[in-house]
Amino acid sequence: MSVTSNTDTTVSTEQVDVRGPRFAAWLTTAVLVAVLVTAAFAPPVAVILLAIQTVVFALGAFLGPRRSPYGRIFATVVAPRIGPATEREPIAPLKFAQLVGFGFAAAGLIAFLAGAPTVGVIFAGFALFAAFLNAAFGICLGCQIYPLVARFRTPATA
Repeated sequence: MSVTSNTDTTVSTEQVDVRGPRFAAWLTTAVLVAVLVTAAFAPPVAVILLAIQTVVFALGAFLGPRRSPYGRIFATVVAPRIGPATEREPIAPLKFAQLVGFGFAAAGLIAFLAGAPTVGVIFAGFALFAAFLNAAFGICLGCQIYPLVARFRTPATA
């Protein structure tokens, strides 16, 4: 599917099943809860879990939701069992949301590695808050911010 913008430039608007990102948000929520719980009694385990989630965020941000680990799990295990998509959403805001999650997770990981576990927990908590909002209520904070950020991008030239 493509859309023509007001500058007559064709823009690809690839879309995904809305249930996929919510599934990914639930997995992310579980991992980040585990990070916060283990940070209290086993910080090295929290660091490993946060490092894994940081990689997952990076893959989602740069490869897109379909090629992220959680997106692949959804496509191969969950989607075939729940029927066809009835609602779709564009990929660009989802990639941006993953980039924001990557930023929070990376900041938390750096803080843990620098010996500031309290700061690491705070950043992991920010990422958890955003993931839980998406998982439980379908509110994607990164997706809500995306249109504001997109306005500052340089328009593509033909």
